[in-house]
Amino acid sequence: MALEHTIAYLLLGGNLGDRKKNLELAIQLLNEEAGTVSAVSSIYETAAWGVTEQPDFLNQAVQLETNLSPLELLEKILEIEQKLGRIRKEKWGERLIDIDLILFGDEIINIENRLQVPHPQMQNRKFVMKPLAEIAPNVNHPLLGKTILEISENISDLLEVNKL
Repeated sequence: MALEHTIAYLLLGGNLGDRKKNLELAIQLLNEEAGTVSAVSSIYETAAWGVTEQPDFLNQAVQLETNLSPLELLEKILEIEQKLGRIRKEKWGERLIDIDLILFGDEIINIENRLQVPHPQMQNRKFVMKPLAEIAPNVNHPLLGKTILEISENISDLLEVNKL
């Protein structure tokens, strides 16, 4: 039985190789394998978060219309990252591509050590909220009861996030 279309929001990022090309390839593969990418934010450049001694990241938010379940989408995201050469060495380390599932409709999902949606740190990270607010300003955060725009305007993260 096919699931209804769900609108999911993903954050793409990377700081190795041809960063723009890696974002483009990730969007292309999401379109081919996970659903329809129906909105894409501008690209933003951000200093690394967590482990700071590494190259700057490019980040971009995408809106994806998908028939996949949340876990199927997570598996597809991991496959796409692997196809694009992602190697997981260290948490918050440098990477060719990173695709995070930020929101999945208005669902609240907590599958221990597998998947948490909404992304548990999204509201604390300007590099997530700024591109997301560009394509989904009026979407409500299912736990906080505020719009993405409201959250992004009141974020305390001091990391500089610059639109390219």
